[in-house]
Amino acid sequence: MTFAGSRGAVESRLVPEAGFELDTFDVSGLPRKLGLDLVRALVRAARAPFACSRILARRRPSVVLGGGGYVAGPMVLAARLRRIPAAITEADAHLGLANRLAAPISSRVFLAYAIAGRQGRKYRVVGRPIPSGHLGASRTAARERFGLPEDRPVLAVFGGLAGAQALNELAVEAWGERGPAVLHVSGERDYDALRPRVRRDDYALLPSTDRFGEALAVADLALSRAGGTVWELAAAGTPAVLVPYPYATSDHQTLNARHFEAGGGAVVVPQAELGRVPGLVEELLADPGRLRDMSDAMRALARPDAADAIADELVALALERRRDAPWAAERSS
Repeated sequence: MTFAGSRGAVESRLVPEAGFELDTFDVSGLPRKLGLDLVRALVRAARAPFACSRILARRRPSVVLGGGGYVAGPMVLAARLRRIPAAITEADAHLGLANRLAAPISSRVFLAYAIAGRQGRKYRVVGRPIPSGHLGASRTAARERFGLPEDRPVLAVFGGLAGAQALNELAVEAWGERGPAVLHVSGERDYDALRPRVRRDDYALLPSTDRFGEALAVADLALSRAGGTVWELAAAGTPAVLVPYPYATSDHQTLNARHFEAGGGAVVVPQAELGRVPGLVEELLADPGRLRDMSDAMRALARPDAADAIADELVALALERRRDAPWAAERSS
């Protein structure tokens, strides 16, 4: 298995660190305003499928999987032109522009959520793959690692990789001096400004953590955005107060959050009503029975086998290609 992606993007660091080979090509998102940057992006987009085709010619894969976004589109198109089966994944409850363009030429579309109008053999609702290492952590060991009390409720606040400023500010303002024990993963951007405002030993503020499974394990309740983290919260059975990012494309985080609220595992609070959150957190932490019910609901909504389901489908596509086009098997061997 090899990866392909854009030069300078996060995959150019993460993929080699994980021990996999990475092929890169020039491509970027399209600016929303007319101007020279848009022209340059269009030129890169026009060239990208040819670069992807050269990568495919060298790698000779049996199947291609696109992770969504502008990077995946050129590779899926190049795969289609070379008669290599290709699939795409959609992580949110709204099909993004790149995936809407790629869906007609893809053999499979793996959806995290059911999306109206996207049914049939091509579409499979599988959830969102999550790292297996993020599951099954010991609650006791995790609380000891983060310096949190074993015998009191713990609130986890997740600001995301870049940080969610509104949630970060709310957390330190509401609980920086008093309140429940807190594990707050703020993101790198806001950490230095937040640190001086935390004046409690049982408020663990971190810019990031490579032990996210343990961060999930400590929590009786989480306060989070509604991006990909919601699937990890569900798999861990962590009840959540979800505050969707209000400027996400097509408001897809609200769609994501409502899925878990409808299933009983989360409460959704629009960012415009952020002032409700401290009282809601206090109410939930004081009601262990409700938290247990929400935890059970989250686990019922979880799809911890999403990665396996996708892998099985990709193997089936590769075998189908070998059966229907024996010449392809020879070229891929």
